[in-house]
Amino acid sequence: MIAKLLSSLQKVWTVLRKPSVHYSLGFLTLGGFVAGVIFWGGFNTALEATNQEAFCISCHEMENNVYEELKTTIHFTNRSGVRATCPDCHVPHNWTDKIARKMQASKEVWGKIFGTINTRDKFEAKRRELAEHEWARLKANDSLECRNCHNFDYMDFTRQSPRAANMHSTSLASGEKTCIDCHKGIAHHLPDMKGVEGF
Repeated sequence: MIAKLLSSLQKVWTVLRKPSVHYSLGFLTLGGFVAGVIFWGGFNTALEATNQEAFCISCHEMENNVYEELKTTIHFTNRSGVRATCPDCHVPHNWTDKIARKMQASKEVWGKIFGTINTRDKFEAKRRELAEHEWARLKANDSLECRNCHNFDYMDFTRQSPRAANMHSTSLASGEKTCIDCHKGIAHHLPDMKGVEGF
């Protein structure tokens, strides 16, 4: 049995050492592995570089519009010192969801290139559309990015206003509503809300 195993291993080794036209299969496999590691490392490095607030506000459309609005909210500065950055709210933390979001963001790059919102007036004209896309995304994923910081299981309803405690303990607890249903405009100015339920 050991002789058979050694014979099989010797055959495998012979195939790995057997040269192709110029290189052995073993060399090609090792080279492919090394190239894969380098590609994967570069890909993840680029992915993380685009997940920084500095990257998000590197274009004036974001820096002069929504980033300025964020600076005036409790998500930017507060008594606890915990601060949310752009990716905390706009990029899912799970890898597969993050990749899907990055692919969606390619449309935003297209908008940057062609100047869709490159002035304050253009931005304001599209604000409602942009906000509705983001609200729909958060609604679809049950406000996942909100829940990364705000854990419903640890909410102390006794320290909330009666209205908030009532909404959290009923609508949110039952799954009837999610965070974004009630907290639109929590980090950015609201667009014109004519015709939107509750406004």
